[in-house]
Amino acid sequence: MALSYKARRRWSLVILLIGMPAYIVAAVTLVNWIDRPSILVELIVYVALGGLWALPFKFIFRGVGQADPEASDDRD
Repeated sequence: MALSYKARRRWSLVILLIGMPAYIVAAVTLVNWIDRPSILVELIVYVALGGLWALPFKFIFRGVGQADPEASDDRD
């Protein structure tokens, strides 16, 4: 079952406002858990984790910034 445009907009807002800060805390905790590696290793881990978070949510964010395709266009 596909999500409607409004549902995808709401879920994207929830993910960005609640999920992202939680993911950032988890990423920083992970890096601190491995005893603060060298700056290069730390940078690689942050870049990898920074790109990895969006993969499961790609279908939710697709087209959210566009106009609602389901809205009626009553311009005459």
